[in-house]
Amino acid sequence: MTILITGANRGIGKGLADGWRQAGADVIATARSEPGMESLDVAEPDSILALGKRLDGRPVSTLVCNAGILLDRHEQLDNGYPAELWEKHFQVNVTGVFLTVQALLPNLRLALANGNAPKIAIISSKLGSQASASGGRYIYRASKAAALNLGRNLAMDLREHGIAVGIYHPGWVATDMGGSQAEVSVAQSVDGLRRQIDDLTLAETGCFKAWNGEDLPF
Repeated sequence: MTILITGANRGIGKGLADGWRQAGADVIATARSEPGMESLDVAEPDSILALGKRLDGRPVSTLVCNAGILLDRHEQLDNGYPAELWEKHFQVNVTGVFLTVQALLPNLRLALANGNAPKIAIISSKLGSQASASGGRYIYRASKAAALNLGRNLAMDLREHGIAVGIYHPGWVATDMGGSQAEVSVAQSVDGLRRQIDDLTLAETGCFKAWNGEDLPF
């Protein structure tokens, strides 16, 4: 079993990579620039294409689209949220997810041909749910809503190809992004996410779940 994780140099991504390695999986950890990791900048289409070429012919049984940014936490409605911030978030949190999936579809199909059950896990957020509209962080919320929508539609199209897709909320996690006041530790989130992703099958493709298995509203 080979698992590829984007944004695996810190936080949740690093925790997932470490946990699966300890469980005996072959892990391809990617990051923009980190010694010992596959180079991948999900905001750069050429970087994504280059990764696909380097991995040509290598089966990938699980693709975890974890890389993401949250840069608008302190923006003000009256004079904040500049256009370039919208562009940057969507490059990473949405376009980067789609292009990574697209580039690695041949690898996922190879895993299926080799008798594995390939799957894609998209790390979104419950802040992208229509049921969690409590205001603020407009760009992050919109990008995570788009990632959720993307995952749901990929699930529809990839079901007939034998590839399951799950969308996951990692919790409010004590990482650089989540801050020290967060409710969930990295270890708790990672352990829960690994269970959800490992258990993902075509029977529940398109699911939107929290790290602890709770079904979340779209």
